[in-house]
Amino acid sequence: MEPNNYRVPGFLANGVHAGIKTDGRPDLSLLYSTRPAAAAGVFTTNCFKAAPVLIDMERIRTGEAQAVIANSGVANAATGAEGLADARAVSRAASGELGIPDELVLVASTGVIGHRLPLGKIVEGVKGLVAGLHEDGIPAAEAGIMTTDRFPKIVSRKGLIGSKEVTLCGIAKGAGMIEPHMATMLAFVMTDADIEPEVLNVVFRQAAGGSFNAVTVDGCMSTNDTAIILANGLAGNPRLKRGSHDLGRFGGMLSSLMVELARELVRDGEGATKVIEIAVEEAKTLRDAQRVAYAIANSNLVKTAFFGGDPNWGRIIAAAGAAGVPLPAEKVRLFLEDVPVFSGGRGVAGREQELAEIMKRTQIRVRLELGMGRRSWTVFASDLSFDYVKINAHYHT
Repeated sequence: MEPNNYRVPGFLANGVHAGIKTDGRPDLSLLYSTRPAAAAGVFTTNCFKAAPVLIDMERIRTGEAQAVIANSGVANAATGAEGLADARAVSRAASGELGIPDELVLVASTGVIGHRLPLGKIVEGVKGLVAGLHEDGIPAAEAGIMTTDRFPKIVSRKGLIGSKEVTLCGIAKGAGMIEPHMATMLAFVMTDADIEPEVLNVVFRQAAGGSFNAVTVDGCMSTNDTAIILANGLAGNPRLKRGSHDLGRFGGMLSSLMVELARELVRDGEGATKVIEIAVEEAKTLRDAQRVAYAIANSNLVKTAFFGGDPNWGRIIAAAGAAGVPLPAEKVRLFLEDVPVFSGGRGVAGREQELAEIMKRTQIRVRLELGMGRRSWTVFASDLSFDYVKINAHYHT
């Protein structure tokens, strides 16, 4: 897409190199609504929450924000009181340059844990960051939040709410320490929809549940995971409230956008060569379906088999059986795409050539029917390659 296809009415953005990264890549980003917007957020559940996460969790309670400033290269996590002070200083620099109340600025960081922010460089960089804000700046903002990401992740949607066209655009970064609740990720969604903050919070959390909270690359949860949505209301649609006729339409657009971003996060998992969609069906409870799905998705033996192109269904069955859910072995059925590989307590032979072709694909669907009930859960996972070890063995250095 051309950059102007990522415009959202009433939003300006930019990304610059402030000197945090030593290689000259962009490392400081800003998203700005020309007027205060309804806001909602979802954050990591890690006990060691980074300073920006703590600040955002406090500020998001008002349901209103106007800007998000984010840096990459340094996580500002496990930095104590000094880290909190640094994050607040970044916020004040942005609010002062923008001329808006400080409490309307949200902050985010991603990078190496345990290091203080280079505050002087960031504060100095904010001047050019704000001066360069423009309506085509969303791709630049995406570039500024990337760390080990191989490619940018930007998704947009348009649709009618009432008679008004509503626009949504989201950006995200991965690429390692990806595990639900949430993953090591930053994601920011902008929309010109008019929606009550309380309702925005509900639909955003629902959409996150089936997208950002349904992905895994390596089963590791970060300290900085942050997903934020700003809705400035400039579309002029009938205000979306609880029970609004068009609320489902908006929720569907938002979920579609966030699922696509989540898929891109997995596709760009460090060293990933395949995206594996794992659908667990016919579970007794949702929790059972989730436990089995994540047990398969986070199994290193399963992930390495997919990397090697080996249709080793035994590893999948073994991972499912070790999830702590009592499974009826005779009722369980396993499929790779639509090819049955396990049924009635034993393997299904005779489709080896089809399976070999399936395993060459970059996106593969695994479906496990438990034969216990009606609940289901789908998780998106990546394979585990040589490059994942190489990247993470040297990330700090």
